[in-house]
Amino acid sequence: MNKQIELQDLGTKDYKQTWDYQETLFKDIVDAKIKNRREETALKTKNYFLFVSHPHVYTLGKSGDLSNLLLNEGQLAEKGATFYKINRGGDITYHGPGQIVGYPILDLENFFTDIHKYLRFLEEMVILTLAEYGLKADRSPGETGVWLDVGTPFARKICALGVRASRWVTMHGFALNVNANLGYFDNIIPCGIRGKAVTSLNVELAQKTIDEAEVKEKLLKHFKVLFEAEFI
Repeated sequence: MNKQIELQDLGTKDYKQTWDYQETLFKDIVDAKIKNRREETALKTKNYFLFVSHPHVYTLGKSGDLSNLLLNEGQLAEKGATFYKINRGGDITYHGPGQIVGYPILDLENFFTDIHKYLRFLEEMVILTLAEYGLKADRSPGETGVWLDVGTPFARKICALGVRASRWVTMHGFALNVNANLGYFDNIIPCGIRGKAVTSLNVELAQKTIDEAEVKEKLLKHFKVLFEAEFI
């Protein structure tokens, strides 16, 4: 097992370029696994963790409903946003400035072979990070992601999750609203869930901006413990 994870912070990068890059890393890992199986070799498979911020973009998962996008092509252009139908699970979501997006590209056979556990660990990483800011976050039954005030009329989502996995290799990941412009969420039915709000860490803490580098450090700290991993 290789529990080392190569950490890359891509800064601000176009969604499609980042998706293509993910696909390249994903394919390299899958190809190594196929070679090991066919040729009975023992190549170590790599793991990656990408941090990135995207320009305004809406993405729709493979099981999503296009009607949850409330804009046409012209309106998307007016808002300076793009749209992609992609190969992760889940419905529609938004990415943009002020949001920390994380894409772990892992060979889960280096850690554990359980997709449900993987998703719960990503949620737990965010829950533990938000706790350091004095927020009690939780899971919402039947709704992937991280929420505040679950089970009340004030339930609101602060982090979305959507992943793809094949041969136990993962891609896509999570999007945590830290200093996000929440107005962009008004143009979709987020994750296909009606009647529930979306929030951001700066809003919850009543601060103009939150130090995103600090949030990333906290996320990595909890990820490292949960996955018993080492970042390189």
